[in-house]
Amino acid sequence: MNDQSADGTGLRRRITGPLLFLFILGDVLGAGVYALVGAIAGEVGGVTWAPMLLALLLALLTAASYAELVTKYPRAGGAAVFAARAFGSQTVSYLVGFCMLAAGIVSASALALAFSGDYLAAFVEVPPALGAVVFLLAVAALNARGIKESLRANVVMTAVEVSGLVLVVVAVALLVGAGGGDLGRAVRFGEGVDPLTGVLGAALLAYYSFVGFETSANVAEEIRDPSRVYPRALFGALVAAGVMYVLVGTAASVALPAQELGASSAPLLDVVAATGVPVPPWLFSLLALVAVANGALLTMIMASRLTYGMAAEGLFPAVLGRVQPGRGTPWVAIAATTAGAVLLTLTGGVVVLAETVVLLLLVVFLSTNTAVLVLRRDAVAHRHFRVWAPVPVLAVLSCLVLLTQLETAVWLRGGVVLAVGVLLHVVGRRGGRRAPAADRAVARRG
Repeated sequence: MNDQSADGTGLRRRITGPLLFLFILGDVLGAGVYALVGAIAGEVGGVTWAPMLLALLLALLTAASYAELVTKYPRAGGAAVFAARAFGSQTVSYLVGFCMLAAGIVSASALALAFSGDYLAAFVEVPPALGAVVFLLAVAALNARGIKESLRANVVMTAVEVSGLVLVVVAVALLVGAGGGDLGRAVRFGEGVDPLTGVLGAALLAYYSFVGFETSANVAEEIRDPSRVYPRALFGALVAAGVMYVLVGTAASVALPAQELGASSAPLLDVVAATGVPVPPWLFSLLALVAVANGALLTMIMASRLTYGMAAEGLFPAVLGRVQPGRGTPWVAIAATTAGAVLLTLTGGVVVLAETVVLLLLVVFLSTNTAVLVLRRDAVAHRHFRVWAPVPVLAVLSCLVLLTQLETAVWLRGGVVLAVGVLLHVVGRRGGRRAPAADRAVARRG
């Protein structure tokens, strides 16, 4: 299939199966895994693999809904496009898209500040705000250069991420081979931990680590043969990430007691140190920087494509749907989302807003899982992935369970963000207009 759109003005289909697999894997693994193990161990003890497997199952439920809708409607815009088709309401579609976009931009801002903080300080001292801005501009430049170039960079960074995690597993294997460690810790719960509630509570933490797969829906317009490629890459990447989490979590429990892991701010660094394998501390700082950079790059790719797709639907001003002819990238959307992320890093409110990210994404997941059921009667001409009907129902229930675990303060902050979204929508409907017909045709084709 030619990677150029039919009229030469839209997004180019340059994402192959392997590139998509690594895109999703890199986004799911992300930077959080370096602190995830300690938090889970603090909840359940040494049985870290149990909540990780449960979280993987919960993530696969919602991923199945994405697999059906992305292959059925392979267009940029993701969950916002699905909501528009399912519920027939521009306002609902806008709010779903806005939740996804807000979560992405806030996450990118937090990652930028993390990049310019203690990790970067191991190599060079710069003011965090300045480092964050420069970092986001560099990410934008790579994003604007082209999707293929961005995903090639992701291939390298994902390989570095995975290598660091493999290093942890190998180091612990050497420790066990030398007669060290305690294999029995991997099957023991913490003192006073109820297995059922403990695993469920820790699974909520682990579930957050699998978030990131949904961003792939926003590059659907750039995937070659999405009906065949997307489900394989999506499920393959989630399972691969789950296996890696289980291996790393089990290795950590074998190397160190759960109390030490739970109290550590850098659990994997402590695990490697406990093995006696001579790995310099700066190496893990470098691995963390790469993980953070990769997460920010993939998140900003998602945000720019989502903005482009919403502009094509008339939910944002049409100017945000403009594509750079030479490179086929949504350059105005890239500039706008980068500006939003930069402003957040300068306000100092990222920490407060970041707590609403999970809530915003669960709202998106609820919409997508419900949309699968609503759109079952909407036939399309091409073949696509079809999920067993009870799966989206179970996915909706899983999202509701997770929502009950969020604190009241998170709900209040989420309400403020949604109120801002409603205000922007009202202003946009008064002063905006739909994207040009050519852009809408591109968005519909996929």
